[in-house]
Amino acid sequence: MEFAQVMTDLESFGSAQTRKTYTRHGSVGPMFGVKFGDLNKLVKKIKVDHDLAFELWNSGNFDARLLATMVADPARMTLKSLTTWQKDVDCHALSAALSNLAQRSPVAQKLVAKWMSARSEWAAATAWMMVAGICRELPATFTKTEYRAFLKTIEKEIHGAKNRVRYSMNAALIGIGSYIDEKSALAAAGRIGVVDVDHGDTSCKTPSAVPYIKKAAARLRSKLG
Repeated sequence: MEFAQVMTDLESFGSAQTRKTYTRHGSVGPMFGVKFGDLNKLVKKIKVDHDLAFELWNSGNFDARLLATMVADPARMTLKSLTTWQKDVDCHALSAALSNLAQRSPVAQKLVAKWMSARSEWAAATAWMMVAGICRELPATFTKTEYRAFLKTIEKEIHGAKNRVRYSMNAALIGIGSYIDEKSALAAAGRIGVVDVDHGDTSCKTPSAVPYIKKAAARLRSKLG
């Protein structure tokens, strides 16, 4: 599909109610307000189109940028291009969307190491959300020793981290506990206690790590037999 047609389709899918919802969740800048179900319809049409993904991202439109992360080719994403995109991230939705793309790229390990220590709230949040996704989809990306090192960092830094970094660290804690090392993650979660995250004017809540890990790990064990 051509860029102009995709933008036209995005605009046609947009609604004031969805724009209002995204804004309440912290999204800023120009947007049409396209539901994820409609974004997925476009993904089915476009499939993978790396060049189009860059046009969509460079448009500066929130919905187009979400779509860009869904149609880009992870294998062709470079350290430079992902770093450039990350500098544009200004809300949780884009951070989560970019993490999903970045975790499947050839430079995922380098990005996690680079962004975890960044001063930017969104860079660090994206890195920890990458860890959460990697645990679920690409667990061999890191060694068990590295995952345990992540747990130590989370336990040490989570309560003093910036708001959305706390949320993403909690997601990484849950991911490690659910798919990698249940015992170590549960012990860390018990010592960490309640993680306070400000979700703004929304009904969103921060998952409680201990029960979530226990449930997810049990489900995984039943699948594996």
